[in-house]
Amino acid sequence: MAIKIQMPKLSDTMDTGRIIRWLKKEGDKVSPGDVLAEVETDKANMDMEAYDEGTLLKILAKEGDRVPIGGLIGVLGNAGEDVSSLLSESVGATSKKPAAESPASGTAAAKEMVAAATAAPQPSGHTASKGNGRLKVSPLARTLAKDRGIDLGSVKGTGTSGRIVKRDIESFTRPGAKKSTFVVSTGEYRDEPLTMMREAIAKRLSQSNVDAPHFFLTVEVNMANAIAFRESLNKFDEDNKISFNDIIVKACAVALKEHPQVNATFMRDKIRMFGDVHIGVAVAIDDGLITPVVRDVDKKGLSDISIESKDLAARARARKLKPEEYGGSTFTVSNLGMFGVDEFTAIINPPEAAILAVGSIVDKPVVEDGQIVIGKRMRMTLSSDHRVVDGAIAASFMQTLKKVLESPASLAL
Repeated sequence: MAIKIQMPKLSDTMDTGRIIRWLKKEGDKVSPGDVLAEVETDKANMDMEAYDEGTLLKILAKEGDRVPIGGLIGVLGNAGEDVSSLLSESVGATSKKPAAESPASGTAAAKEMVAAATAAPQPSGHTASKGNGRLKVSPLARTLAKDRGIDLGSVKGTGTSGRIVKRDIESFTRPGAKKSTFVVSTGEYRDEPLTMMREAIAKRLSQSNVDAPHFFLTVEVNMANAIAFRESLNKFDEDNKISFNDIIVKACAVALKEHPQVNATFMRDKIRMFGDVHIGVAVAIDDGLITPVVRDVDKKGLSDISIESKDLAARARARKLKPEEYGGSTFTVSNLGMFGVDEFTAIINPPEAAILAVGSIVDKPVVEDGQIVIGKRMRMTLSSDHRVVDGAIAASFMQTLKKVLESPASLAL
């Protein structure tokens, strides 16, 4: 029996995938575990494996095509099997919810690959229709509308039969609000198509900047002791050099354990404070920014943090991270000091409650014991979600972090 091959959900934030290349061609035999294609998600390039045995009868998504989760990209079955009826059933699948696989179609893993594709917009963009006197609204759209204080009666639904869906809430402009107008230069230019990662960054951070009321606190740290501490550590291990970022990440873990309110997330009707400390370390790559996660930082030594961070960063740049390696952080550190940036503010990485922006260590004149001397100073800025973290809590966290970095010997224990 023919089996639909559908775009799987390969990351927790993925809603579409792009076929980079097919590793099997039509007519090839396929066994469970074989890699069918390489797929670009919003985070990494992932291998899409087969869960069933058969022959690849039809490839429906070409290399370069972007397909929503659950969208049909191919058909697997017996050699010579007629699949015309299955293909005809799939016409317009992007405007319908994909049907679940039948029991005869394969394993539970294959069933998990089936997901609802985003409903196609209706041309007329009419007001959301009502059934039995009730607005047709998807559960996610209803939740988003409630969080943003949007009256569903004033939203135009673009889903099937006028149903209000997620994109309608995200693009909603309140009546009377002025729309921005932009004047685009008509001079020489070059358009660069958005990658999946850049599109996800734009979407997530725009939402974070709107949903989370940010506030910022900056402190300046005397890094003289941290510099000496790092030099002493690296004398004993030439093969694994400890970086300043490793020291900062470990110091953040110490401060987060002392101030669990910062190691938290906002959950509508409650604030969840985490017992584990999983720190995302922002890594710049060609397509944008990704934050691989060093887990249980509070329980690891500097050497382990250094080795793990280098490995994660290398695989992040090669786009070879696994989903579990870039998801589930409870706090993020973004360090631009190596680029000569003295100070900056960062947008919170949702659903976290805070992110630390770290600048470079600079030589500057400072007053010590009534004398002007050259000091080693570094500026750090904490961006906090005011729904979770109050100013006094953020200030206490930053004072603890500053204290640890200025007396870092305890980090070697």
